[in-house]
Amino acid sequence: MKSLPLFLLLAIGISSFAQQRITPAFGKVEKADLELKQCDFDKNAEAMVLFDVCEIYCNLNLNSLGDPLSTQLERHIRIKILSDKGLKRADIHIPYYSYKGVERLKNLSAQTYNLDPSGNIVTSKVEKKLIYTKKLSSRYSEDAFSFPEVKPGSVIEYKYVLDASDLVGLKDWYFQTSVPVKYSQFTLNFPPELEVLAQPFCSLNYDRKQLQKGNRDIKIFSMENVPALRDEAFISCEDDYLQKIQTSISAVNTPLRRISLLRSWPGVIKELMEDEDFGVQLKRDIPRTADLDAQLKPITDPYQRMKIIHSYVRKNMEWNGYEGIWALDGVKSAWKDKKGTSGEINLILVNLLKDAGLNAHPILVSTRENGIVQTGMASVQQFNKVMAYVEIKDKVYVLDATDKYTPPHLIPLDVMTNEGLVIEKIDTWEWGWRSLWDGSKTSKNIIVLQAKIDEKGVMKGAAVVTNMDYGRVVKLPKLQGEKQKYIDEVFASENPALKIDSFTIENQEADSLPLVNKLYFTQTLPASGDYQHFTVNMFTGLEKNPFIQEERFSDVFFGTNQMFSVIANFTIPEGYTFEETPKNIKMIMPDTSIVFSRMIAAEGNQVNTRITIEFRRPFYLVDQYPEFHEFYKQLFTLLNDQIVIRKKVKP
Repeated sequence: MKSLPLFLLLAIGISSFAQQRITPAFGKVEKADLELKQCDFDKNAEAMVLFDVCEIYCNLNLNSLGDPLSTQLERHIRIKILSDKGLKRADIHIPYYSYKGVERLKNLSAQTYNLDPSGNIVTSKVEKKLIYTKKLSSRYSEDAFSFPEVKPGSVIEYKYVLDASDLVGLKDWYFQTSVPVKYSQFTLNFPPELEVLAQPFCSLNYDRKQLQKGNRDIKIFSMENVPALRDEAFISCEDDYLQKIQTSISAVNTPLRRISLLRSWPGVIKELMEDEDFGVQLKRDIPRTADLDAQLKPITDPYQRMKIIHSYVRKNMEWNGYEGIWALDGVKSAWKDKKGTSGEINLILVNLLKDAGLNAHPILVSTRENGIVQTGMASVQQFNKVMAYVEIKDKVYVLDATDKYTPPHLIPLDVMTNEGLVIEKIDTWEWGWRSLWDGSKTSKNIIVLQAKIDEKGVMKGAAVVTNMDYGRVVKLPKLQGEKQKYIDEVFASENPALKIDSFTIENQEADSLPLVNKLYFTQTLPASGDYQHFTVNMFTGLEKNPFIQEERFSDVFFGTNQMFSVIANFTIPEGYTFEETPKNIKMIMPDTSIVFSRMIAAEGNQVNTRITIEFRRPFYLVDQYPEFHEFYKQLFTLLNDQIVIRKKVKP
């Protein structure tokens, strides 16, 4: 199981108590903000949030015939555009939970501010008719708009209110974004009958204040000069590392008793099994088609039956782009239309697997982009996908029929190393958490090179690049476009000195076989006088070190174990000799999680090389980065060692 990021383990960062800052009213813009040229604590920022303030006002009416809890969220945001790259900040999308009108967006106002040639402030309002409401799914909608007259130097500003009649109105708060934030403030205002938890997940300093005003409890959290979340290589999910406040209501104190609102996983599972859009759908009778029946009829082996059903659903169902765990229009309707949400498609898959006599269950997962599930907090909102969990003898399989590239023997890469929650009736005891990890399946990549160098220093050669298991899975999506784009992205971009003369690929459609890339290439070697040099490190995907920064804020997440093997033979022209060849060497990370070995032998006019790299861990915590960074620096020095040849001196 993937562990939590280091700063999340700290839970509560360094805080202090401070007075609440008064931010400018809507429309009151200072000329100095419009004249601002750069962020004073991030000189290269494309844009900067000048302030982002939010207050959630909770009401409790125990005498109400409906939901006794209601919330009103008021938010006010002002952003400075600093460069052309920052213009995309002027496209705004505000999502909300529109199911049965539980959450309602109102009082949306937005406008742009610029300076005219005389230095006067010019205001351009966003017209109401240009604010578009879009239904994202049967449960979520969004209001979207674009600011007018935006250019580098502009200030944009908007505010809105979200009314909610359920706990959905209580939001988590993010101090940090992908651009720097000058000031961020989050206020919770609630009656004393409510027990509201506000848990900071912050590694940076933040201010907090707690007070009572009338018959209200108020909690205020703020942070200043928040740096942008840096783009780092091999980060799992950016949201896991953002500075944030996580909120929840733990209990309601009535005049008679305290009512706990903390949920348990058995309670969540019981509700799911009774939910019309989930558990009830597992009982639907989905008619098998004649062609599926024909494929299954002669097959008795459980694994092969599972494989046939998985392949059939994957090929015949089209994902409509909506992710989630729910069968919003029902599995029977989706099966008839051959199109549906990820929830509908994978619940169909579970139904068909069960009907075929397999031990299959739905499993709730949070994909890599959705972030880590906190198993100590029972909430179905943490999951963004449902998959099929199948047990055959002593082996388990995790299947996602919306994933067109992952074969059934591999756990989908976007949930590998995570935990999933198997859903089943409580009294069966088949429900519970499952670790989604299989260390025996790796990203395996073998590169075989053979090349000959002529008297003019031109290398001509052939390469066979074989990708297996996850090495194959990550390549396949890139093959769906133009072949030349695939060649450029996968091979040419990392080897700019090489010219790819021809390219073929094998086993693209056979997911049980390795993906085989065959290339013929030409390269003119760099030369200095009678000396020429080249490297064996070609077509590996490891040509450039992605970990050059001395410090890092996020864990390094590869997702799987990895293996790279390079087997190469080079022939140099007559009249040349090997001036310098890299040494045979074996280098091992102190914790033995990475092993590098190189064997090289030069004889006559040929040199043979074998390089092997094994990555025995799928991730490294941020506090292990200094050691990891130093090893990687040495690793890439060795990978890019040069073989030097020179023309023999005539006697």
